[in-house]
Amino acid sequence: MDSILEARNVSFAYGPSKWALQDLSFTLPKPERVCLLGSNGVGKSTLMLLLNGTLKPQQGELFVLGEPIDYSRAGLHKLRREVGMVLQDPDDQLFGATVEQDVAFGPLNNGMASKDARALVDETLASLGISHLSERPIHELSLGEKKRVAIAGVLVLHPKIVLLDEPTAGLDFAGITAMLALLKKLHAGGTTLVISTHDTDLAYEWANEAWVLGDGRVAAQGPIGQVMMDRVTLHHAHLKVPWVVELGLAIRDTYPELGPQALPATQEELIQLIHRIRIPSAA
Repeated sequence: MDSILEARNVSFAYGPSKWALQDLSFTLPKPERVCLLGSNGVGKSTLMLLLNGTLKPQQGELFVLGEPIDYSRAGLHKLRREVGMVLQDPDDQLFGATVEQDVAFGPLNNGMASKDARALVDETLASLGISHLSERPIHELSLGEKKRVAIAGVLVLHPKIVLLDEPTAGLDFAGITAMLALLKKLHAGGTTLVISTHDTDLAYEWANEAWVLGDGRVAAQGPIGQVMMDRVTLHHAHLKVPWVVELGLAIRDTYPELGPQALPATQEELIQLIHRIRIPSAA
């Protein structure tokens, strides 16, 4: 397998001269935690819909797990077992009366026997820590619970790649913390995750790979630390440098005696760096 995801000169327009993406190319060679970064309207959601076959590019070609996307009915059926997508608003994705019924839809729709589907649903809900929601009506769930159920509805088919459009949107601090912990757990199990966001602070602490979209193209792609120090690209994409990076750079410039070192990757590492600072006492 040459790559997990690849785009070769992909262009997509919603109408004459209304290009959402133009001549876009990228390669993801191995499983990663990827943040797709960009301001509103730059094509993040469009790219995700292209990657799961909902949209088809007018130009160029997309590859998933080393194979070009096959847009036949059978090809798309196979693709959506390999690439799951979680929408920003879970109400656009959930339609079952109860959690169990909603999560079971995928396996049953794929021809799985009811008994086997029930066992798979139970296993998936347990892995996400939401077994207690199994019999709950969807309309009684909180936003955070709905988002986890939407993820369960995707994971129950065991996709190799999961695309999540703004997965932390609308969540409070506790909800965001729980969501990011869940996504890290999924990646640790071998799942490639691509989330879209404009929150560079969140991206810096969660992702290990970043793609910055601007003017319909990938303006930057690479390790998260490298991309988040590219002030020029981030500025042109209307994104800010993460505050952990800004403060880490300031400390490194102000206190050269600390020696060369990698920038702190988390708030905890930044605090450890601050503790190493020795301010000279007044004479």
